Amino acid sequence: MLIWKTFLTYKEYKLNNKLSVLFIGDIVGEPGMNCVKELIPGLIQKYKAEFVVINGENADKGKGLTEKEVGELFEIGAHIITTGNHIWDNWKSKPILASNPKVIRPLNYPPGNVGLGYTFHTLEDETQICVLQLQGRTYMQTIDCPFRAADFALKAIQEKTKNIIVDFHADATAEKIAMGWHLDGRVSAIIGTHTHVQTADACILPNGTAYITDVGMTGPYNSVVGLKKEIALKRLIHQIPYKYEMGEGDARIAGVNVIIDITTGQALKIESFVQPEFVKSVFEQFES
Repeated sequence: MLIWKTFLTYKEYKLNNKLSVLFIGDIVGEPGMNCVKELIPGLIQKYKAEFVVINGENADKGKGLTEKEVGELFEIGAHIITTGNHIWDNWKSKPILASNPKVIRPLNYPPGNVGLGYTFHTLEDETQICVLQLQGRTYMQTIDCPFRAADFALKAIQEKTKNIIVDFHADATAEKIAMGWHLDGRVSAIIGTHTHVQTADACILPNGTAYITDVGMTGPYNSVVGLKKEIALKRLIHQIPYKYEMGEGDARIAGVNVIIDITTGQALKIESFVQPEFVKSVFEQFES
């Protein structure tokens, strides 16, 4: 009697060929860094995350990031770090963009700027995934078209992988939603960043792309999107510039977990989170 034994690779053994991705929203300053270092191990364990993307454009005192923050984020589990328009405000960031292919900036800045707009990562089971970053133009710099840049990049990316995460760093919600419809079915997920306020529209679009207009901020919520409240109020009331000062206190981590079918590149689930959770009732403050 013959007994047949089948030996599976890790990729074949993985349940239903699913990939769990964790995307952490814009880290703001030291409060955000401390929060992500404290909470990311538990989130990776909770979601069984095999791939972690972190937006770090505000990690160094609210403007850009340095080798210190980059090293710490990779040490705690990040595979790719995305950035945004504020990366250019910190001159220490430019050498990082020029030398580290795992730290990317929006693709649609004009030619001549340092850095990559997308990058690939190969997991232990040989699954390949790409992270592409784009930047919107409404209420922001008038850089190259993000829609045409996406079309151009996807021609090359899709030859290597179907598993594609897009960080769309944009201000206008309408522009982000438009990008969602433009790329639906062509990428695995479109995660909005930049506005620092998590939106309640996490969903799977009709053709299989996970979408959220903004993933939210990882940083001090005792602030105005990271800026000290008193400074923000002076800017708005007096209508003149005031020096940027980081907010402090009530640090939280915001992000999404996306489950991808690696055989099709389509998203199966998206779940947004903020930890610690917000108190939604006065009674919650007294519950044990």
